[in-house]
Order: sequence, then C-alpha cells, then structure tokens
Amino acid sequence: MPESNTTTESPSTDTETESEGAKAEPEGKPAEPDQFPRSYVESLRREAAEHRTRAADRDALAQRLQANLIAQTGRLVDGAADLVPYDEAHLTDPDALSAALSELLEARPYLARPQRPSGDVGQGKGSAPAPFSLLDAMRGRS
Repeated sequence: MPESNTTTESPSTDTETESEGAKAEPEGKPAEPDQFPRSYVESLRREAAEHRTRAADRDALAQRLQANLIAQTGRLVDGAADLVPYDEAHLTDPDALSAALSELLEARPYLARPQRPSGDVGQGKGSAPAPFSLLDAMRGRS
C-alpha cells in the first residue's frame, strides 16, 4: 500500500512568507528617502516666511487697535493703554474691554484720568464785580 502524506500545510503560511519576502529589501541596496527638488523646498520656505511676517504684522496691528480703543474710552491717562494685557476679546466685545479697564483701575487707581469738575464751582463764572467807588470805599462799604 502506498504511503499517504497526512501532513497538510496551510496556504496562508506560504503567502505570508512571500509577502514578507517582497517587503524585504536587498541587503546591498539602501532605501532611498523621499526627496523634493531644492527649488520646491525653497519656495515652501519663502511662503512660510511670508506667512510668519503677515502674522506678526497682524498681531502688531491688533495691539495698536486695542490701544486706540482704550484711548477712546478716556478712562486711562495717556500711555497707560500698554498696561492692559492684549486679548482678542477686547477688540470685539466692549464689555470685556470695560471689565479689563475696571480691573486695572482697581489695582492701580492712579492710572485713572482725572475728572474735570462740571457745573458751577464758583470759579471764573458769576456776576461782574460792582464798579469801584471811592466814596463807598471811604464809607467802609467795600
């Protein structure tokens, strides 16, 4: 009787070894890294530099805008607007700006713009003085 081979090999092991062999690189040849042309890389770097410059310019303009909005409120002395920390919410929300100014003035009240008196404080206005009379002065009525 002929002998039968009862060992069976699974087909999956053969395909696994074939795919591993396809992935393996020859030992003598190193893998080439992905590279872009130098001109393309330089153009990307220039573009990125332009974006950084624009972002820096935008930040400077936003800080100047906040300083002008603070100056328009008239609550701080000149030059104190730089003491309010920059926040984008101050540009769009007047309540946030007002709250930040109030917080600063609580901590540093000497930065508040002095209030001008209004109404009649007894200076400069009033009735014209009576004309000088020598006779009244001699009688003691002056």
